[in-house]
Amino acid sequence: MTENTNAAEQQFALQRIYIKDSSFEAPLGAKAFTKQWRPQVHVDLNTGSNRIDGDNYEVVLTITITAKLDDETAFLVEVQQAGLFMVKGLEGENLRRVMAIMCPTILFPYARETIDGLVLKGSFPPLMLQPVNFEALYVQALQQQAQQGAGNVQ
Repeated sequence: MTENTNAAEQQFALQRIYIKDSSFEAPLGAKAFTKQWRPQVHVDLNTGSNRIDGDNYEVVLTITITAKLDDETAFLVEVQQAGLFMVKGLEGENLRRVMAIMCPTILFPYARETIDGLVLKGSFPPLMLQPVNFEALYVQALQQQAQQGAGNVQ
């Protein structure tokens, strides 16, 4: 009976999705369009969360993409896609998993759309980001922390 009571007390709700910050730079300007378009694209993902008040948390998914032609940056785009989430009845590892997996998974399609729009408005070809498995990234981060912790014990 305790499990059912705990499950009934757990709540998760999306309150709002918004762009916290975005930027687009094309340092090469028109010169980028005179070169053959075979960019080296680097994608960097980062997530963070903080309690706003009570059961409300802000989760921010930051995606930075750098496209280079040879050694020159054709464009740099960064989007901080954020969401306000109500999370009630979760603590410890369960809360961390929700903040690191479930919330970024919800935010990612919005960030991907924003990035694609910025790149297109910069007159570059569409940039279709592949789906991200945030659970796999979370597990990988835990494994890295465990390895670093084990390395410090010696």
